[in-house]
Amino acid sequence: MPLQRRIPTWGELRPLVQFEKPTWRRTEATLARAATIEDLRALAKRRAPTAVFDYVDGAAEGEVSLQRAREAFRRVEFRPHVLRDVARVRAGVELLGVTSPVPLVLAPTGFTRMMHHEGEWAVGRAAAAAGVPYALSTMGTVSVEDLAADVPEVQHWFQLYLWRDRDASRDLMRRAAANGFETLVLTVDTAVAGQRLRDVRNGLTVPPSLTPRTIGGMAIRPRWWANVLTSEPIEFASLRTSGGSVADLVDRMFDPSVTLADLAWLRESWPGRIVVKGIQHPDDARDLVDLGVDGLIVSNHGGRQLDRAVAPLELLPEVVAAVDHRVPVLLDSGVLNGGDIVAAVALGADAVMVGRAYLYGLMAGGQAGVTRSLEILTSQVHRTLSLLGVPDVRDLTASHVRLRQDSAVAAT
Repeated sequence: MPLQRRIPTWGELRPLVQFEKPTWRRTEATLARAATIEDLRALAKRRAPTAVFDYVDGAAEGEVSLQRAREAFRRVEFRPHVLRDVARVRAGVELLGVTSPVPLVLAPTGFTRMMHHEGEWAVGRAAAAAGVPYALSTMGTVSVEDLAADVPEVQHWFQLYLWRDRDASRDLMRRAAANGFETLVLTVDTAVAGQRLRDVRNGLTVPPSLTPRTIGGMAIRPRWWANVLTSEPIEFASLRTSGGSVADLVDRMFDPSVTLADLAWLRESWPGRIVVKGIQHPDDARDLVDLGVDGLIVSNHGGRQLDRAVAPLELLPEVVAAVDHRVPVLLDSGVLNGGDIVAAVALGADAVMVGRAYLYGLMAGGQAGVTRSLEILTSQVHRTLSLLGVPDVRDLTASHVRLRQDSAVAAT
């Protein structure tokens, strides 16, 4: 019998007709529709001034290091098992005195109140609510005292750049320890500032300068400027001087003469754990563990320092083999998806740090945006584990993943 056309009844149409409830909370509604970190990135680009967005989004010179870090994750090929009981998936981890519902730590980021006027306060509150650890940066715009007082329940680490003024470095560590920060993250890949060409071309300064270009930007991003101009001035909370570009500050204050020998001084000055961030060679990883550090972070600084540096995901198995599981090994740079986190753990990482992923959320919607970024990453981790047939993140092994050697990639 041929198909007969007819007019549908209202009873048949009613289940198909759906209306969104009106809401005055436009930001929350927009964030709820964001399904990926890329969606949050698109929102951030619309809401933040170009110079601010580029500060987060950009990298050094030709941005090759950043592209390669992300390309390594795009080459991940999962190898799932089937017929495994994944009715309940466990993704939580414990390491270095903290716990997390997924193998994730929020990385230290500088100048965070530039992205949103609540800056580190918003990030800390979102992290505390999610149970995810957060590392506060030396270049942060909220002090260790203020973050500890405002968000006492957050599991916080403190990230340190060694300054030329060692007395000032020691004082900063003392303040962090006095306020409950138990793990120190020493960043070692900033002997000099990387050349971040987007910042150079945008004329980004600390704090943002009122120039014809930025005044023109007020008309395009009035909400951002209104928040900045009606809240506390944006400045580095731990630095005695500011002004000029971020690169100017790095070259003026950071100590390029730091060597392995300085680890002994650091150990005497810091009472807690020491984790070294910026590992890009297995020999360095081995030397640092021999000197007694408590953990390592394989990182190329998000591609923001040495361009054409090794992709951390590709280096990770070599570092893990070099230290032979004597200390936890974390990874950052290029992580924008929960599947990236799962892949890194399968290849040997104990956890992953993310920076841009939550900063896109911060620019898109403050604390609610950071919360949304954590929701996205967490759901992606759980879904990936389920589809891999892995009920517990601790059961991940290198057998679950491999990096494809695509012809297009191999030719570059």
